[in-house]
Amino acid sequence: MRNVVTTCALLCVACASPHVRAGEMARANIVNPAGESIGSAVFEQAPAGVIVHVRVAGLPPGPKGLHLHSVGACAPDFSAAKGHINPQGHRHGLRGAMPDNGDLPNLHVAADGSAMAEFFHQRVRVSAAGAETDAPPPLLDADGSAIVIHAMPDDHQTQPIGGAGGRIGCGVIAAPAAEPEAEE
Repeated sequence: MRNVVTTCALLCVACASPHVRAGEMARANIVNPAGESIGSAVFEQAPAGVIVHVRVAGLPPGPKGLHLHSVGACAPDFSAAKGHINPQGHRHGLRGAMPDNGDLPNLHVAADGSAMAEFFHQRVRVSAAGAETDAPPPLLDADGSAIVIHAMPDDHQTQPIGGAGGRIGCGVIAAPAAEPEAEE
């Protein structure tokens, strides 16, 4: 199953819109607390926001909180990812008037432990390249960012994380590796 998830994630990157320039995509390998790969997330910059693709397997069934965290680190116990991306100090929750930048919809895990989601996020951008000063914060900033899966669903209002519980998955968001140059 792990190979299927990895293959699907790579296909998402390969099939992404051809007009997206290098530096406008990012990827995260999502691991469980044992450090085993359980899936991936791909972030694609679009003109008005970021398209996020998530594929995972091996999780307990049911809805899980999904957030973008402010530091690109997961170990130990995923606490190195710190809190949500939230430079303006907004309150947590998609039900609020001004949710923090790290708030995402819940990830719904099927009975077999797999989940696939695609959604659009306007409160972040992939990189700082070409951005205006009032643009949303970039995922690929100086200390990076992480995507975190929580054990429980996010109620989208309770402070500080919507009652989403412990962290059961984490992936450091990084720019895709550069293509090797062809030898002549």
